[in-house]
Amino acid sequence: MHIHAYSWLGEKELFDREALRRPPDRPHPPVTAEDEEHYRTLLETFRHSELPPLETSLWLLKSPTLIRATFEEPKDAAAWLGRQLTEHAPGFLSHQEADTARLSRLITTATTRLTHGTDVSFGFYLGRTSFLSLALVTCTPNHWYPDVSCPRHPHLPATA
Repeated sequence: MHIHAYSWLGEKELFDREALRRPPDRPHPPVTAEDEEHYRTLLETFRHSELPPLETSLWLLKSPTLIRATFEEPKDAAAWLGRQLTEHAPGFLSHQEADTARLSRLITTATTRLTHGTDVSFGFYLGRTSFLSLALVTCTPNHWYPDVSCPRHPHLPATA
């Protein structure tokens, strides 16, 4: 198993548009060539969108160019998370969210969850209109989507 790190910082209004954050449904039979082409277009749009998916594990369906870092060890992935939290904490809308003891607990919890093969995702308001999304996604295999191959190495079997 390894862990991919993802981050997104953008307008909360865009983040709230859930339809843009979910992959398209496959067309129901009978499927025409036009249906299939439309589905593939929507899927490619989803894959290349930088918006975080509604389900954390679905980051694995996105373009590998969106991966910010990859880690072999949960503690290293949690350290990346810690650096991101430290960098952005001064801008958190809530002083409680920026509390260093709270952030330390988040990092500890992330390490534990990643050690057990579970994804981690956190979101924070920055100012009144911006939102920060941070995610650590286990890969090869992923707990929730074990059949999804690694976006960086699609030739590897999902359970490698």
